[in-house]
Amino acid sequence: MRFRNLTFIVAGAAVGALLPGQATSQSINAKPARAESKAWTPPRTADGQPDLQGVWANNNATPLERPKVLAGRPYLTEQEVAALKKKSHELFDDGNSDAAFGDSVFTSALANVKGEKAGFKSVDGGTGDYSSVWLVERNFDNRTSLISDPADGRLPALTADGQKRQAAVAAVRARRPEGPEDRSLSERCITFGAPRLGAGYNSYYQIVQSADSVVIDMETIHDARIIPLDGRPHLPPAVRTWLGDSRGHWEGDTLVVDTTNYKAGVFMNASEKLHVVERFTRTGPDVLKYEVTIDDPDTWSKPWTAMIPLTHSRDFLWEYACHEGNYGMTGILAGARAEEKAER
Repeated sequence: MRFRNLTFIVAGAAVGALLPGQATSQSINAKPARAESKAWTPPRTADGQPDLQGVWANNNATPLERPKVLAGRPYLTEQEVAALKKKSHELFDDGNSDAAFGDSVFTSALANVKGEKAGFKSVDGGTGDYSSVWLVERNFDNRTSLISDPADGRLPALTADGQKRQAAVAAVRARRPEGPEDRSLSERCITFGAPRLGAGYNSYYQIVQSADSVVIDMETIHDARIIPLDGRPHLPPAVRTWLGDSRGHWEGDTLVVDTTNYKAGVFMNASEKLHVVERFTRTGPDVLKYEVTIDDPDTWSKPWTAMIPLTHSRDFLWEYACHEGNYGMTGILAGARAEEKAER
């Protein structure tokens, strides 16, 4: 885990309670507070390609799906954003509260501002929790979901097969683990998968380019995706990997990455039919617009798209000291066996 002091992307004009009605007409490309010139063009590598190199952070607070309480509202007003930021600071900046990961930063701040909740308590009740001293500062903008398509900001309905797989995974997670195979790939320090949409937990990426390939190194577990740009075909369908098989090409100033050949169950319990298209576009000196489209007809009823604004960081990637069989897994399995012994 890392300690950060990143600036928020959108500066709220005033602090107040969340307001009813529609948001203002402001648009969002998740730009930093200073406006980027429309005439801005990205720097080039020696080969003439847009230079995407460097370390990029995903500490965005916007939830993947639009909360149901905000249905029909793709954007918040500046006053509402300011209220969420203020409440987030109150909840998590003192280092004494439970740590909130993923979408829970946004949803907890929202519930507190609306008076539906007071404070924050993690789902495990507090035993052995991380505290908020581990949290990075999250970047708020005025969007209410990362998902831009479908227009309702929600994941499409699961197919029948998708529902069965989701239920099977939930059943395994609900019981005491018989062995490490009953725990998630990330808990076992194998992989977080790709694309990784989660924010605020070692969610940094380093991009390195050459004329014929791009490498994306993810800070968590240091999975490195080597993406050829030379037009070679995908691997044969029988070859499956945790991160899939990626092929890239340039469309103007946008790097487009097409990935197939996934192992089933790595990304959001998707099937082997998972097909991902990612688009990387620099929209300013400090912003890399990352748009990803997910298509898996065996899991979701239709494709869906999300956009994450990655922000440039002057930091470097720290070691993510995680290996299969580490003390966390030992403790999980030892605790399960101790509970069984106590019951006997």
